[in-house]
Amino acid sequence: MKRLALAATAVAVLVTGCATQASDNSPTGRPSSGDRSRPSATPQPDRTTKAPGAAAGTLLVADFGADTVSFVDPDEGVVDSVRAGHAPYGLVVGDDGRAWVATAEGVAVIDTKTREREALVPYETDNLGPVTDGEYRGGGMGIALAPDGEHVYVGVNVPGGNGTLETVDTRTLKVTDTADVGRRPFDVDVSRDGREVYATDHDSFDVTVLDTDSGDTRRIEVAPYGTEGGLGSWLKPHYAAVRPSDGKLLFPFEGEKLVVLDPDTGRSTIERMTADTHQHGVTITPDGTLLAVGTGPIDPAEDEGPSLTVRTKDGKEKVIPLDGPHEDVAVSADGRTAYVTGGFTRDGYWNGITVVDLGSGDTRRLAAGERPLGIAVL
Repeated sequence: MKRLALAATAVAVLVTGCATQASDNSPTGRPSSGDRSRPSATPQPDRTTKAPGAAAGTLLVADFGADTVSFVDPDEGVVDSVRAGHAPYGLVVGDDGRAWVATAEGVAVIDTKTREREALVPYETDNLGPVTDGEYRGGGMGIALAPDGEHVYVGVNVPGGNGTLETVDTRTLKVTDTADVGRRPFDVDVSRDGREVYATDHDSFDVTVLDTDSGDTRRIEVAPYGTEGGLGSWLKPHYAAVRPSDGKLLFPFEGEKLVVLDPDTGRSTIERMTADTHQHGVTITPDGTLLAVGTGPIDPAEDEGPSLTVRTKDGKEKVIPLDGPHEDVAVSADGRTAYVTGGFTRDGYWNGITVVDLGSGDTRRLAAGERPLGIAVL
C-alpha cells in the first residue's frame, strides 16, 4: 500500500505537523514580528477601520499571515479588517454576534456588528515562547463555543511539548480552567449537549475528551495508519466534526479513510473515502453532509491534487477539484455554497478564498485577507 512507503520519508522529518519547520518561513508579505512580549492585561478596543456592521452572509476570516480578521463580501472581497492579535488561527462566532479568535497573544473578542475588538483575553498556559509566526508558534489554534454560549474552549499549542485546553467565561472574559491535552491541538469541538469538549491533538495521534462538569480528561488514539514516524509522520488527525445524528466524531484521513469515533466507548470504525489527497479542514451541515478540504498530495507520484469532498450522510461523495492548497471550510446558511480558505498551514498558501457552488461544482477564486485560515459565515 502506498502509505507504507511514506513511513520512511516521514522518519527523516525531524519535527513536523504536515511539513518541515521550513514551512513557517513562507512569505507573508510583511516583516516578522520578532520576539514580542505577551499581553498581561486586556488591551483597549482596537480596530483598523470604521465601517457599518456586517450583512448576513458576510464571511469572517482569520488572517494567519497578519494580526487581523477580515470581513469579506462573498461577491466583492474584503470590506473591512479589524486588529485581533498576532497570527490568528481558528475562530468561532456566537449568536450574539461576538467572534472569538485564537491568536498567538490570546483570545480576541470581536464585535462583528460594530467591528471592534472588545478585548484580548491572555492565556494562562506557561512556556508559550515569544509571540511569533508560523504553524509551530505558541498560542491558540482550534477554538469552539459551548451551545449555551457561556464558555469558549481554545486549544493552546506549547512549542515542543503537550498543549492545553483553556476555558474562557464569555461573561467575565476570564480563563476559568486549564486542562492538559496532547501536542498541537489543531481543532476543538463541543458535544451537542455541551457536556464534552474534544481537542484534536495533531502530533499525538489522538483526541482529548474533556468532561465540562468534572474537568476530567481522557485521550483516545485516532491513528488509522498507526503512529510509525512519530512527530515526522504525515498521517495524523487534523480537524474533526461532530455528527448531528449521534454525536460521533468524524476524522477524514488522506481522502482514503473516514474514522468514525464514538467518544463514549472510545471505539471507532473506518469508512472508505475517495478523494485520495491529504485532508485538513472539515465542517458538517445540520443534515449531516460532511465537507473535507483536500490540501494536495503528500506523495506527488500517487496522490491527487487539492479538492473539496462533499460527503452525504449515506456515504456518497462528490469530489470537487480546487486550484491550489486550502485549509478550512464554511458553508452558507442555505447550504448551497462552500467557502474554502487558501491560507494553509504549510508553504504554498495563497491570499484568498475559493467559492464553491455545491450543486454544480463550479468554483471561483476571491482575493481575501492575508493567509486566511479559520472562517465563519455571519
